[in-house]
Amino acid sequence: MGMIKQELDRIKDRISDPSFLANKGLSNEVGIHVFCYDPKDEIVVQDYIRRLKTEANTPYRIIECDLYEIFLSLLEDKRVLRSVPGLEDKRGKDYLLSQLQKIATPEALLARMDYPPHVKGQDVLFMTGIGKIHPFMRSHKMLDSMQHLFEDIPIVMFYPGSFNGQTLNLFNEFLDGHYYRAFNLL
Repeated sequence: MGMIKQELDRIKDRISDPSFLANKGLSNEVGIHVFCYDPKDEIVVQDYIRRLKTEANTPYRIIECDLYEIFLSLLEDKRVLRSVPGLEDKRGKDYLLSQLQKIATPEALLARMDYPPHVKGQDVLFMTGIGKIHPFMRSHKMLDSMQHLFEDIPIVMFYPGSFNGQTLNLFNEFLDGHYYRAFNLL
């Protein structure tokens, strides 16, 4: 448990760094960073993010996008949320998965994200809810779609799994896809 606390404490220094906030990548790359953690530390990580967001007088402003919450509100809007359990019973989980993936495309999720106009040099986008939205959305597809919308501010994806610089492994169990444009945050 102590290990995750130390790692989380380092996030604050990292996102306070002016060159991080200015989103200056290693080679003018997109500023996409992955913070990996053990899935069993989910509650600790959520709690830390909640605290970080409420701190005053910080050099950064955190914009959090919880993909799972956005996913639920999207299904509610499309009036399908209530019919999900019945659909699974009737047609099976594979059918349900393919239907929900058609609705919850990365583009549809992005369109639902309610983020303020971003301020370069100050804002950081925290992408959370990755574990909860699995298997309805794949992280690398989401990152691909987000890139152009958040060119000017850094993105930190909180990832319950591992990332070795090219492969995302969700829960250290599922190959979640290849993504070459991100960097490990710490």
